[in-house]
Amino acid sequence: MISAEQSTNLTGEKVLNTEIQHHHTLYAESIFKIGNFSITNSFLNTLLVIFIVIASSIFFKSKIKMIPGKFQNGVEMIFELLLDVFDSVAGSRKRTLKFFPIILSFFVFILLNNWLGLLPGVGSIGKVVLEHNEKIFIPFFRSGMADLNTTLALALIGVIISHIFGIITIGTWQYLNKFINIKALLEIPKNIIKDPTVLIINPIKVFVGLLEIIGELAKMASLSFRLFGNILAGEVLVASMIAILAFGLPIPFMFLEILVGLVQALIFAMLILTYLTMMTSAEEH
Repeated sequence: MISAEQSTNLTGEKVLNTEIQHHHTLYAESIFKIGNFSITNSFLNTLLVIFIVIASSIFFKSKIKMIPGKFQNGVEMIFELLLDVFDSVAGSRKRTLKFFPIILSFFVFILLNNWLGLLPGVGSIGKVVLEHNEKIFIPFFRSGMADLNTTLALALIGVIISHIFGIITIGTWQYLNKFINIKALLEIPKNIIKDPTVLIINPIKVFVGLLEIIGELAKMASLSFRLFGNILAGEVLVASMIAILAFGLPIPFMFLEILVGLVQALIFAMLILTYLTMMTSAEEH
């Protein structure tokens, strides 16, 4: 960060120096507005990722052949590798294939957002605005995953999808009893004479179900803050290295962030797959 200082001229007036500040904020900066809707730099980066995904999908679809070439073989090898990794979480290829389109969408979207944030120009091309007598540099593009709004939205989508699949797979009644165990309460008057321990065990089951509701909220917080924190920390680290020495020093850290971006995308996708697997499994006795 380059600080801007004020100096005093001969008339005693405070004059703003020409230095420009560049803050790494916890929030996405606004570039322009459409009515009351603010377009931020992370939102522009996300739109670019969506365009790349759509364009790539159309291109790959037109290139698919029954007898694959080298490029198609390479893509299929990557898919097979991902399927094998996801099998270790889902437990079976059938279940993996059921969730694979959703999980792959999360993985590709997050990965592209993470890697686009490292491209030359992203974070260094922007505009200068005057705020509080200081010149502030605002980049036009910033990694979408460095915005908590984006990561929280992805976490919400993933958790909500897991609940929808859970209801479809095991039924509304059985799924509801995972959280609000009405079944355990109804069993108390029926079994109290045969098994008095239901007075102790079944209320515990109800309490554990309520804890599951808190756990669902914790999932969203964990997913969103983990991804947001890692990507934001990477941005700050690379910027700090550039501030120390712009030539050569940032390169190892850029490669490190490429790896971190891949790992974080894979972790997020596998956690969503874990939730989908858990929610679509009937509760064991």
